[in-house]
Amino acid sequence: MTSTKPHATFHRTLVHGLGMRTRKKLSIKQERILAFIYKVMTNNVLPPTVRDIQKACALSSTSVVNYNLRILQMQGHLRRHPDVARGIELLDKSGNSINSLPQVAVMGYISAGEPLPGPSNDGWTDDPIETIEVPRHLMKPGKTLYALKVKGRSMIDAFIDDGDVILLEKTSQAKNGDMVAAWLILEQEATLKRFYQEGPKVRLQPENSSMKPIFTDASNMEIHGKVAAVLRTL
Repeated sequence: MTSTKPHATFHRTLVHGLGMRTRKKLSIKQERILAFIYKVMTNNVLPPTVRDIQKACALSSTSVVNYNLRILQMQGHLRRHPDVARGIELLDKSGNSINSLPQVAVMGYISAGEPLPGPSNDGWTDDPIETIEVPRHLMKPGKTLYALKVKGRSMIDAFIDDGDVILLEKTSQAKNGDMVAAWLILEQEATLKRFYQEGPKVRLQPENSSMKPIFTDASNMEIHGKVAAVLRTL
């Protein structure tokens, strides 16, 4: 007799709602495992380990996990790479991988030091110099992200170094203390700094004790985005 417990119904709805093909009816354990893998990969870059699955799904051993993963693989829900610790690849109905992450355009460079010539008044409008993959949880509904490569070390105390890539939410608004891509209109230059509104002036504060802030009239500065995340070079 099929269980109708609430948690079973939830996992069945989640898995079916994600468009997974079902050659044979999945057990509750298999639905739970598949739903957990989807959840992890929606919020993280890497798939879960077998041990992660065991703990999250309250299974008795990793052998039980491996047994059910083999069934899911045979039915075409996933592909495993046994020589890789997190070698789980989810498949769509056609057998294609759906592990690929969202991509964001890298629109150019921004100075973390002395300001660099940057975008036009409309923003970084040239073609992207490349695209990068980003974790899914950073892609928020209604938000537009773009990326810039950092030149300089003025933000090193905030753990942003030369060569890192910053992800920015496209916005013209910021609160005091936000890290922003600031466009200096008269100078036609862009810089990465912390933003502080001080009456009619704006202070653009570096995160490096050896560097001085930039002061400018508020009317001379535009915000072209605020930092949402940093992708560090290794």
